[in-house]
Amino acid sequence: MSSNDHAEAVADVSRARRLQSRKHHAVGWPIAGLILLGMIGLVMLGITTSRVGALPAVFGAVAALLPVGIVVAATVWIDRWEPEPPMLMIGSFLWGAGGATACSLLLNNTSQSMAHLLTGHADHRFFLTAVMGPVVEEAAKAVFVVGLWIRRRAEFNGLVDGIVYASLTAAGFAFTENILYFGKAFADGGVTGGAVVALFVLRGVLAPFSHPLFTAMFGIAVGFAWGARTRLKQFGWLLAGYLLAVLLHAVWNSATFLGGTGFINVYFLIMVPVFLGTFALIMWQRKREQRIVVAQLPKLERAGLVARSEVELLASLTGRQGWLRKVKRHAGAQAAKSVRDYQIAVTELAFLQHRSEAGRTTSAARRARREKLIVDLKQARRSAAGRQEAIQTARINLDELTRRVPKPRP
Repeated sequence: MSSNDHAEAVADVSRARRLQSRKHHAVGWPIAGLILLGMIGLVMLGITTSRVGALPAVFGAVAALLPVGIVVAATVWIDRWEPEPPMLMIGSFLWGAGGATACSLLLNNTSQSMAHLLTGHADHRFFLTAVMGPVVEEAAKAVFVVGLWIRRRAEFNGLVDGIVYASLTAAGFAFTENILYFGKAFADGGVTGGAVVALFVLRGVLAPFSHPLFTAMFGIAVGFAWGARTRLKQFGWLLAGYLLAVLLHAVWNSATFLGGTGFINVYFLIMVPVFLGTFALIMWQRKREQRIVVAQLPKLERAGLVARSEVELLASLTGRQGWLRKVKRHAGAQAAKSVRDYQIAVTELAFLQHRSEAGRTTSAARRARREKLIVDLKQARRSAAGRQEAIQTARINLDELTRRVPKPRP
């Protein structure tokens, strides 16, 4: 190692130590939050068990794993360009599974009591299901996403990030709700009962994305609010997204009162087009994220943060995944993890530079965030290079890998 390299490494260590003291403080609160959310989840599990019984609750949890697994896997898939911090993703799911369901249970019970008080013993199922349910549940799910957006604004880079957090929160909510529904159907008719099969087809096969789709409307609004210049416009986007989520949820719940034909019409004429439109928007946004990274890579290369041989590999998911497979095969899983950390740090730095050029971050915030990301990037590169030349794998296998990598568009 040359004297310049040694001096640079010492400077990086010094900066890393300064940032580490801030990181301890920043990490403490999320860990405490996860513990609290876990405790709330245990309380909700106890409430569910008391309502349907232990065995039905276990059956409901097993049956609910399939739809929630599909939703979580799809969410992780759409988040591949700039993966969100695992702790925040877990927190989103736990809030939906515990905090949001607890809030909804409390407020729905209050609404039911108020309805009894105002209307006597009249049948108010439609009001509670199609009006109060969507209003309360979407608010309970959205509050966590709003909290993240306020406290961790740097984690949001557009519509995809808002959709990811909103979808995970809704997936957690649907998971707990499905446990209750599946467990009640099992308690009433057993595993071979028609109610269990019909409910599983509806909630597990036809509509596993129903709750995530409703709350994704709010996530999309968060993405637009991120790009808004004034607080009034930001609030307007958030309010519009919430109202759209409530409306879509209300339409879905109302369809259960329309009978078989009415429900099928709502499903195919409203829900399926909305789902396909949201999916198309996500794919368009992923292309946008790629264009941002491609545009920033040459600047990172000129700054000496990215090697020229790595630019093409970093410019596409195919190139990145091919690089990781090569490293894992030749240098092991730990080296591949270091390269993965390096890829993520490059992406986050590219997004930060894009936000800075667009005037969406203050100079002080930009300097602090950039300093941290550069330290993370260099540490990940140094760690990868120290694991059987993992970084050099990109150079050695560049021709073989880039033959399968489409040229990035400027």
